[in-house]
Amino acid sequence: MSGRDVDVVVVGAGGGGLTAALAAAEQGASVALLEKLDRPGGNTFVSTGSVPAAGTRYQREAGIEDGPERMVADLSRQSGAHDAEHLLRLLAAGSAQLVEWLVESHSVDLRLITDYKHVGHSVPRLHAPPDRRGQSLTRDLLAATRRLDVEVVTGNPVAGLLFEGGRAAGVTVDGRRSGTYELRAPAVVLAANGFGNNKAMLARWIPGIAGARYSGAEGSTGEAIGWAAERGARLLNMGAYQGYAALAHPHGSLVSWTTVEKGGFLLSPDGDRMGDESVGYSGFAPVVAEAAGESVVVFDTRIRDFVSAHEPEFAELGAAGGVREADDAEQLARIIGCGVPAVERALSDQQDAASSGTADSTGRTDFPMGPLRAPYCVVRSVPALFHTQGGVDVDEHAEVRTGEGGTVPGLCAVGGVASGISGRDGARGYSSGNGLLCAIGLGRLAGLHAAATAAA
Repeated sequence: MSGRDVDVVVVGAGGGGLTAALAAAEQGASVALLEKLDRPGGNTFVSTGSVPAAGTRYQREAGIEDGPERMVADLSRQSGAHDAEHLLRLLAAGSAQLVEWLVESHSVDLRLITDYKHVGHSVPRLHAPPDRRGQSLTRDLLAATRRLDVEVVTGNPVAGLLFEGGRAAGVTVDGRRSGTYELRAPAVVLAANGFGNNKAMLARWIPGIAGARYSGAEGSTGEAIGWAAERGARLLNMGAYQGYAALAHPHGSLVSWTTVEKGGFLLSPDGDRMGDESVGYSGFAPVVAEAAGESVVVFDTRIRDFVSAHEPEFAELGAAGGVREADDAEQLARIIGCGVPAVERALSDQQDAASSGTADSTGRTDFPMGPLRAPYCVVRSVPALFHTQGGVDVDEHAEVRTGEGGTVPGLCAVGGVASGISGRDGARGYSSGNGLLCAIGLGRLAGLHAAATAAA
């Protein structure tokens, strides 16, 4: 290689890129971390910051028995068969060590969530910041990288990759103030997320969701997947995505799905149930999109108070007037703008099922806080696309694999650039935390491999 500016270039400063930079710098590598936007964080910043891990010491201290095999079984049950099952096994096996490394070696504040399991998990295994905000996880990862003298350079979008002799050799950058320049390195980590904000790529790979509201990171425009594909990268699970069934309207924040998991449900604007919400917030997003295009989330004040006590973002939604209260079914119907009989049917359906332990009219059986009781609560909402789950195939070091079975030496991919583990198509295969598991889990592997590549 003719010249080297740094050992490792990381493209994208979301959770995956920050973790890759952290892992590489910890090994003594010099790292350039480039972010095209003016703020780091990517989709991690707008997430709940929840990382699933199986068999952590924090689970053992809470009396929870778990392990990689159980995690694989849980996530596979949610996703069904797909093309990246090797990555699922790899990430599950390393998940406990990953979270403990972040917490104990780098002061990233992740704590086991025990007040709910969330979609796809049979035991509590999500580890998240105390305030359940991805911006807090981003803050801690940034602080950890800075302690290792890694500078995050924002406003410097990468325009393309450099290669020499078939190996990654760096990147070309279009700096807003510095102009176009080359940054040479023997190892490059692509951590620029997926293509949720690229209408052309959505129309090609996931046309059914191309017209949906997009609520992920602005920078998820898919160019890194294209760069890897130009080098022969194999693409997997390109039709899969994470949706969210209930984005508060017009406030724009998440309506915590815990409101639904604890016994709430969604209604169409006409007051009708649209299906079994226990398929999860991602899986139910296309149900709402196809049935009505908007919805209301109904729960009661007990659930509201429980969720508000654990999730500041939801408490803020209530303080902003996004959660309205109704004394009875008639007032609830007036708020929704539908007929009283429809609301009464939906309430009695839930209450009868929750009281008797039988399935409701949609087949749903889980109502942990029992029958809903007046006063009720309602939030107007719309479905949204959060991030795509398809991408580049990678090996056990997060190095990009080609369609011919080899790798692209020196080129790694993580997070939304790499293939997800949420099924082949659609939104129903997504389990809570899958996105961050692929970002941060592959990020650590990529950082370690990139540092070793540079040293060699």
